[in-house]
Amino acid sequence: MPKVIKPKATPKTDRHPKGQRVGYVRVSSLDQNEHRQLEGMDLDKTFLDKASGKDVKRSQLTAMLDFVREGDSVFCHSMDRLGRNLGDLRNLVDLMTERGISVHFLKEGLTFTGEDAPMANLMLSVMGAVAQFERDLIRERQREGIELAKRAGAYKGRKRKFSPERAAELSRRLAEGEEKASLAREFGVNRATVYRYLGWAAAETASRAKKPRSAKRGRSSSGA
Repeated sequence: MPKVIKPKATPKTDRHPKGQRVGYVRVSSLDQNEHRQLEGMDLDKTFLDKASGKDVKRSQLTAMLDFVREGDSVFCHSMDRLGRNLGDLRNLVDLMTERGISVHFLKEGLTFTGEDAPMANLMLSVMGAVAQFERDLIRERQREGIELAKRAGAYKGRKRKFSPERAAELSRRLAEGEEKASLAREFGVNRATVYRYLGWAAAETASRAKKPRSAKRGRSSSGA
């Protein structure tokens, strides 16, 4: 059973007026545009996570659950922005509606209040399950395609986004201690890409360091 984050008790002095319109936005990486999801909506407060939706361990999701109270409305662009698997999605919707908070999914045109008709609950389960199935199917096809390409000798791994010069600049600035998040924004990539280039740079440095020693051993052997 997927684990859902339980909201913390909020002191009464910090409680906001009832009826707040609250937005929740999630993007998977730094280079995705979060502004398109709830563009043009009149919201009192918006919570933004730049994180994977593979589970519910997201700082702003937790903050949003702590913030909302009975009578509030939560708006999400689509179901997969709130949860990427059916169990998490169902539990999060139930958690909020049981507290008197309505949940709205704009893309699907669905609203949940806790007093929903059986058909609405069925739609949530079916659409959430279909979305999860499609994601699993895409991942399976990707794995199968990579395996076939490897067997044919055509798979060369992930294509690098930078020229050698840009990669060298990134490696140099990382070595000088610049923050990875700021470099990711400047270079137009996510932090995972920065970490990959850091690993590639370290591997290439180690490879270059080994070559002279091998050459010296070769010359010594031939001289003997």
